[in-house]
Amino acid sequence: MYKTSVRMFLIAVSIFLLAGCGSRQELPIAKGSVNPATEVTFRGKSYKLLGTALSVGKRLPAVPLVDAKSMKEVDLSKETGSVLLLSVVTSIDTRVCEQQTHFLGEKGRDLPPEVKRIVISRDTPFAQLRFAKEAHLENLQYLSDYKTGAWGRATGLLLDDLMLLARAVIIVDRGGTVRYIQVVPEITELPDMERAFTKAKELAQ
Repeated sequence: MYKTSVRMFLIAVSIFLLAGCGSRQELPIAKGSVNPATEVTFRGKSYKLLGTALSVGKRLPAVPLVDAKSMKEVDLSKETGSVLLLSVVTSIDTRVCEQQTHFLGEKGRDLPPEVKRIVISRDTPFAQLRFAKEAHLENLQYLSDYKTGAWGRATGLLLDDLMLLARAVIIVDRGGTVRYIQVVPEITELPDMERAFTKAKELAQ
């Protein structure tokens, strides 16, 4: 069963790689958002978001992710004292996700030190580390939901059929409460990172 899940996950990633690779260019920025556990589109095709809807005012689910560097489990629901800026990407090896992560890593350097910048995807920790090294973005924390997609289900961000994560930005305050969510309606578009940065700065004050 596990081998079958891994095989399907790799096929889904391959589809996104073929559709999303290419030269870097300006990509549209999504101004709107949809709720977790509803649906998004990929090139116009609708995909349901599986799981329990995360919402502003709630805490993150107590579901562990795997830290790419240490290979240890991390429960973000227990992370307090810092503002968490979670950049959720479908696959770091696609063009849109690459630009989203570059934005977080490069322009995000101007954020206050109280803001922790975290990338979450279903890529394996090894793929995340390779990307970080090749892109010179090792200043970010990379967390993986590669095993079963349990974190994606617990937040309502797991794409039905593809079993990848929807594109989103989540901001959690110092006390552990979710204060901002943008789930990009069409996942070939970028989230509004500038708006997310503004919110993160406000919460860090």
